[in-house]
Formats: sequence, structure tokens, C-alpha cells
Amino acid sequence: MRNLDALTIFVRVAEMTSFTRAAESLGIQKGRVSKVVSDLEVEVGATLLHRTTRTVQLTEDGRAFYARARDLLTEADELHAMFSHGGLALRGKIRVDMPAVLAQSVIIPALPDLLAAHPELDIELSSSDRRVDLVKEGFDCVVRLGPIVDETLIARPLGKLRMVNAASPAYLERFGVPQTIDDLHKQGHRMVHYMRNFGAKPDGWAYPSADGYATLMLPGAVRVDSVPAYHEAGLAGLGLIQGGYSSLLGHLERGALVEILPDFPPQPLNAAFVIAHRRHLSQRVRAFMHWTAAVLTPYFDVNA
Repeated sequence: MRNLDALTIFVRVAEMTSFTRAAESLGIQKGRVSKVVSDLEVEVGATLLHRTTRTVQLTEDGRAFYARARDLLTEADELHAMFSHGGLALRGKIRVDMPAVLAQSVIIPALPDLLAAHPELDIELSSSDRRVDLVKEGFDCVVRLGPIVDETLIARPLGKLRMVNAASPAYLERFGVPQTIDDLHKQGHRMVHYMRNFGAKPDGWAYPSADGYATLMLPGAVRVDSVPAYHEAGLAGLGLIQGGYSSLLGHLERGALVEILPDFPPQPLNAAFVIAHRRHLSQRVRAFMHWTAAVLTPYFDVNA
């Protein structure tokens, strides 16, 4: 093969099971994708993909070819990097997904330094707060908070993100500053209710107890199903909130929110990188994961 472009296109089609989605993710025309894959099949002398009007699936030969193609692309990335500016420069595309508040509050503000050191990196950052399909949507890796429910994926723990209790100054002026968990009831406090899905039971107020962590329900007039909306409701003085220290730090530093009950923090939140394959991680993806871990380290709970 004269170059690796055909392998790159084939692998993306195989992973996304769609010529259209593969073309969009690569920024090229669908017609080019189809022709490249067809020419590749002629070149190797085998049908690699089953095509229907709705989807694209690997053939038996295609599965074997796909596994080897990923190996070759990874090796090519690493070979190229060995001779790029002393082996330190990173180049190429990284497609990653992470929670919106984490991207907005921590990762994106730190990206200028990363791109200044590695100007040939091309980062596609998704932050839609939905469970993406790593393989079909072509993600190299994702950052997930909380438990990993898909056992087919591989999780690489990053640490436990510190969580804090907070409220706006205006809210605390109305209801008082609680010093104990009992004060939450005695002073008539209200909380913003966060629901993972509308119609689901909202999360309660979490706090450490003798048996680990417990929850209690406080009244509240507002229910939301997104973390940014939850934070905004707290800033508006609609009730107490509990959130990640990393995402609330800016509000705490400028006084828009005040940390309360510091001796009764919620349970730290597990953070992990999730990948679809243990092998085939390019040097740039491994480097991005290492960089992300370093950026998040100041926000981990060292006591967890």
C-alpha cells in the first residue's frame, strides 16, 4: 500500500459502522470514503465489509484485517513520533469525550499550554453529558465520573474527585449557615434537586456517617437534570447544592458560592479514563491521558 490513508479510512468506517459518519468525522466526502474502501478490497483481494441500506458490518476477513490495520496505524504513529523533535512532539487527531462541567472548568482552560507544546495536535472534544459509544462514534478515550456500567470497556482509574457542599451568600443570609447535619432540618434548609433523568427519583443530600455515606431528603422547589443547570440554580440562591470542587472552585473563589459543612462532604467521585481496547493506543492518546491526569490531580481528594 502506498500510504496509510486507506487504512485510516477503513478503520473509521469499521468502528462507526457507517460511511456517512466516518466521512463526517474525518472531514472528507462520503464518495471518497466509499471509493477508498472499495479500492482497498480490490487491492487485498477480499470483501472486508458487508454493506446494507442501514448499516455496515465487518466480514470475517474484515475483522482480521481490522485488527492488523489498527496495529499498523498505532505503530506508524509511534514510529513517526520517534523522529519528531527529539521524540517529544505529538501530532495527529485525538477524539475524546468528557462531562461538560469538567471540560469547561478544568480541561479547556489548560489546553493552550498543551497545544503550545504540541501545535500539531488536533483535539476533538465532546462534552455532551451523554453515554457515548466509544467504538461506533470513533472515540479514542472518554473521561467518566462515577461507576463504569459497561463491563466490555476498559477503565483506567484517575483518582477520586473531591466533592463540596455549597450555597449562595444570599441564600445563607435567608436561612443561616448550617454547622451540623441536624441544622439542615432545624434551620429549614432547601436543596436543589438533581435528577439523572426526568421522572426519576432525585438524588438526596449525601453526607458521611458511621456506616459510610448516608442521604436525606430536603424540600426544594426546583428539579433539574443537567449539572450546569444544577450549579446555576445554586448560584441563583434556589437551594443548597453538592458538586465537584473542580467545577465549583471558580464560583467559590469569587464569592458567588460559599462552602458549607466542610466536615460533612459528599462521597468523592470516581474518575476514570475509559477505552475500548487495551492495545492499539497511540502515543498521542497515551500522552493526552497522562496530561489529563496531571491537570486533574489538584482536584482529587487526597484522603479518599
